[in-house]
Amino acid sequence: MGNYRIYGFIILFILYLTQGIPFGFQVTALPVLFRQSGVSLTIIGFSSLLSLPWMLKIVWAPLVDRFWIAKFGRRKSWLVPLQMVMVASAYTATHIDIALNPALFAATIFVMNFCASIQDIAVDGLAIDILKDNDLGYGNAIQVVGYKIGMLVSGGFLVWLSSFIGWKAVFHVICGVVAIPVLLLIPFKENSITYTQIKYITINDIFTHITHAVKQHGVIIVFLLIATYKTGETFIDGMFKPYLVDQGFSAQQIGLWQGMYGMAASIAGSIIGGVLSSRFGIFNGLWISLLVRVIPLGGEWYCSLIVPSSELIIAVTIAEHFFGGMLTTAMFAFMMYTVDRMIGATHYTMLATIEVLGKSPGMWFSGLLADTFGYSYLFALGIILSILPIVFLIMVKKLRIIS
Repeated sequence: MGNYRIYGFIILFILYLTQGIPFGFQVTALPVLFRQSGVSLTIIGFSSLLSLPWMLKIVWAPLVDRFWIAKFGRRKSWLVPLQMVMVASAYTATHIDIALNPALFAATIFVMNFCASIQDIAVDGLAIDILKDNDLGYGNAIQVVGYKIGMLVSGGFLVWLSSFIGWKAVFHVICGVVAIPVLLLIPFKENSITYTQIKYITINDIFTHITHAVKQHGVIIVFLLIATYKTGETFIDGMFKPYLVDQGFSAQQIGLWQGMYGMAASIAGSIIGGVLSSRFGIFNGLWISLLVRVIPLGGEWYCSLIVPSSELIIAVTIAEHFFGGMLTTAMFAFMMYTVDRMIGATHYTMLATIEVLGKSPGMWFSGLLADTFGYSYLFALGIILSILPIVFLIMVKKLRIIS
């Protein structure tokens, strides 16, 4: 049983890593590659639409819960073919002249994003299926860290590597990395699910389960908690880099502090958040994470009141990314804990959609508020909004939704 558990952790880590590769490549590497190939800025701007499949996951999540080949595995039925299509897409990209046909090259990235977005649904379902309650923290630490490393590999390391081996060879590397989960999945047995209970589940059954879940007592408070837990943070994060520019710090300094120090701290925090949730319980892990996250937000607000030193900015940046990563893992563990395992992929995708939609307005309107009221008032508002999810979590506890 111990070996099965560790093998499951390894598979989840590799799967989450590989699904971070297409999005990380599109966001960071693709604009560089396109510009080097003489592609217009207009096309580069529209290339952001390649991430559209990630916004539509809820549309096909019920299909992932409904259809599978029983003898092969409920989640493997989706994961293995999707990984193979991703490998084929990456290999196809090595044979395309980007300067002559940027649209065809973009299509291969779109296919990879499409597969990765569906894979994300299936992997979340697999995690819900195989992880016990006391492993949800560890599993979600694996999720967050694996995805971040995948984005770092494709968006940072491979861009650097391209200057030595060329972009064609880079896609051969991507092919190799994306093929690894296929080799790991084939011998893996999804033996913790009682398939006799879900063998004949229909789309109507899935919607019945979702309807029941949405109508449960206190679920609106859960939705509000998930929707608001990052809103205040995104208000501040959206404008903290421009604030640093206005303070006279260079792009090189900001890139080093935010991109390198911050990402390292975020990964470390994600691990700690997972450990807290598994060792001390889902509620305690989320409760601690919400409380300590306010500290670095206060530090960013304090910076806006004075002329901050480089050392203070570095310390605040590391703390913000560390506690932000910790909170993300704790929240994802909470979300997995609350889902109906019978329709885990669909239910979790619904909660993940609420999470994304909830934190997005903070980024959209942060600039407008900063222009209107200034950085200090915006950062103070972010702190106030970060107290709201603490109140919602107290209400969730009183309603005994989680223990």
